[in-house]
Amino acid sequence: MSKVLIIGVGGVGTVVCHKVAQHTDIFTDIVIASRTQSKCDAVAKVLKEKYGVSVTTDKVDADYTEQIVALFKKHQPELVINVALPYQDLNIMDACLECGVNYLDTANYEPKDEAHFEYSWQWAYREKFEKAGLTAILGCGFDPGVSGIYTAYAAKHHFKEMQVLDIVDCNAGNHHKAFATNFNPEINIREITQKGLYYENGEWIETEPLEIHKPLTYPNIGPRESYLMHHEELESLVINFPTIKKARFWMTFGQEYLTHLRVIQNIGMARIDEVDYNGVKIVPLQFLKAVLPNPQDLGENYEGETSIGCRIRGIGKDGKPLTYYVYNNCSHQEAYKETGMQGVSYTTGVPACIGAQMFFKGLWRKPGVWNVEEFDPDPFMEELNKQGLPWHEVFNGDLELD
Repeated sequence: MSKVLIIGVGGVGTVVCHKVAQHTDIFTDIVIASRTQSKCDAVAKVLKEKYGVSVTTDKVDADYTEQIVALFKKHQPELVINVALPYQDLNIMDACLECGVNYLDTANYEPKDEAHFEYSWQWAYREKFEKAGLTAILGCGFDPGVSGIYTAYAAKHHFKEMQVLDIVDCNAGNHHKAFATNFNPEINIREITQKGLYYENGEWIETEPLEIHKPLTYPNIGPRESYLMHHEELESLVINFPTIKKARFWMTFGQEYLTHLRVIQNIGMARIDEVDYNGVKIVPLQFLKAVLPNPQDLGENYEGETSIGCRIRGIGKDGKPLTYYVYNNCSHQEAYKETGMQGVSYTTGVPACIGAQMFFKGLWRKPGVWNVEEFDPDPFMEELNKQGLPWHEVFNGDLELD
């Protein structure tokens, strides 16, 4: 029996539930839990109607380790897929160690009171998971996640030496809202408003938020202004592939989005510290989240597609200079037809399910804490093509980046 427990039924969590329910040959017993059990019940109802699959639902507040421990002891899963909030990662990992449960997530831990993104907190669990004989798989979404798999695949099959890595992420969709975020606004806005960071010649170089930008051309989309940002997968990729001399992450934003974001910052609504309002302590960004459109509700009218990939420069297996671009384009409408969610949730949720499959098949199972690029990329890449995220390669094209 392969029993999986999914914590979180937001947009990404809902996609994970759909994809897991499509593979009951691997996931023989499915439990879904979140802070609001009625949300789990609603997803379970859809899964039963669409796939004829019965799942168990439960309630947990992952802010409290003792609640997670009680959940694990009650259901005794072999693996937990954590698609809850990033501040809850360590609580869930602690519960895994106490209860003997393996772990997989899609985003690195970050403190609740500071927009700070790095793997050090979770890497500190390596020895504990190794001693417990448990596997922890970190960052198994798209970016981080597939971006690392793409890089590992390029290193294994195409490059003798990778020298420059650029991860490029474009959302060319239109949700027909004045302003909305594609995933949890609280996390999304924290990520975008922090300082940029890139790696060059052994050093990390910090930039002002969205300071560096340039137009990049995306397949089937065309040119889009792309902004250099800090993204956590660069931290592990430059360690695991030490020949990389420069590594950057780029993401597209429309001018209207940036204008709204600037106003939000200027009026103090992006603050993550508490303020006193009529004797009540509130966090402005959490209040903003409550009034913005729910990312889960964007799918129905979402048009267009995403395009995410890796542009890599270096020396090929034949000893000659090589440029390589591997990418996926995902249609928002196709994602919605399958799962009821938009493409950004889909591109994150599908890889999490595939990572869980790799674990249960014994392909990605070894005691310790691992980033995805430390595993064999080949079976994962094969599943991407089968499960809705087909990838494409361009050799010796113009990468548009030095």
